[in-house]
Amino acid sequence: MSQPRPILLKGGRLLCPASGTDETGDLLLERGSIAALGGELEAPAEAEIIDCTDKWVAPGLIDLHVHLREPGQEYKEDIASGTAAAAAGGFTAVCSMPNTEPVNDSAAVTEMILERARKAGSCRVYPVGAITPGLKGKALSQMAELKDAGCVAVSDDGHPVSDSRLLRRAMEYASGFNLPVICHSEELSLSAGGAMHEGPMATALGLPGIPAEAEVAAVERDLTLAGLTGARVHIAHISCAGSVAALKRAQEAGWAVSGETAPHYLALCDQDVGNYDTHRKMNPPLRSAADREAVRQALASGVIEALATDHAPHSVLEKELEFGFAAFGVTGLETALGIMLELVNEHLLKPLAMIDRMSAAPARLLGLPGGSLAAGGPADVVVIDPKAIWYVDPVNMRSKSANTAFAGRRMPGRAVLTVCGGKVTFRLEA
Repeated sequence: MSQPRPILLKGGRLLCPASGTDETGDLLLERGSIAALGGELEAPAEAEIIDCTDKWVAPGLIDLHVHLREPGQEYKEDIASGTAAAAAGGFTAVCSMPNTEPVNDSAAVTEMILERARKAGSCRVYPVGAITPGLKGKALSQMAELKDAGCVAVSDDGHPVSDSRLLRRAMEYASGFNLPVICHSEELSLSAGGAMHEGPMATALGLPGIPAEAEVAAVERDLTLAGLTGARVHIAHISCAGSVAALKRAQEAGWAVSGETAPHYLALCDQDVGNYDTHRKMNPPLRSAADREAVRQALASGVIEALATDHAPHSVLEKELEFGFAAFGVTGLETALGIMLELVNEHLLKPLAMIDRMSAAPARLLGLPGGSLAAGGPADVVVIDPKAIWYVDPVNMRSKSANTAFAGRRMPGRAVLTVCGGKVTFRLEA
């Protein structure tokens, strides 16, 4: 296979949280790796030279939590469309959740995902294997087989492992293969039948509520088991203040735990469901304004270490229904960077911290390549124009599905170039 043409990114603001770099300079990408950075660099004769003046040059974004829907639900999304959406959002790597059809609970499914990603993907795909066969919560998957096939973590995302004894054994088993356990923390006996956050807004709309305690009780349980087993445990899609407090206590106890939140929990709250907008129905649901502020502050302080989109595409068949019957889930790959830039403009996050939460931290938490601009590292890079104002139009999205929570929203900036392995996977046309 021929090597991609060298690329010289000229005069951008180099942002690398792994090294603390925040300076203006050049970045040379050659033979799939970062060849040199900083100052003014000489370009090879055959190189493409790209002017990055007034733009940010950062390690490619990494998403720990994406639903690519392939195999089995390709009418919603597939690896080609999902990774194209990822590249347009500045992502060079995504972790695909196992709730496909069939479930990714075997080497055969993992290998199929990786092969299709190699052929059709616009970014790196790292499969997450199932904790239990079929996500049924009854027994443990063959984690050694999943690890050998290429899985980087295990999760029953979308289906909490309700049996505490089984989850304990899963954590112990996964630790033996150095596999992080990603927990979908939900107490189903409290959340069952609910459609949105339990509170005054749900009452006003006449919708059944899901109390924040349905998440908090399960987070407390999952973190307690992490402390008991010593396993590396990551809490998915944190949405409320109680979960933040529990995570902070576990971290202070020295346990190997981390957490993520999603863009919609940073930008929206339960009041935004006011017109029965099914594109703002997700699980966990949008919480109160106070919960939103707690999550924002936790992301800023680093208690929540990573931003993950929980990109969950659905077709009109699942979304254009009465609110109570519509599917949970929204897309996020193409809008996440814009929401995070809002936090930068509000001075809640500095640019280096934003890149850390979206790139360096995800790489660190799952031991993935990338996440830095180190010489010799993979040529996975995003160029961001922090002043490229745009408006979210579902019609123009690269995802197959249009169930974004941010239709019509003004975004303060975006990715203008994404490079994965030295190959341009997205370029914003002028």
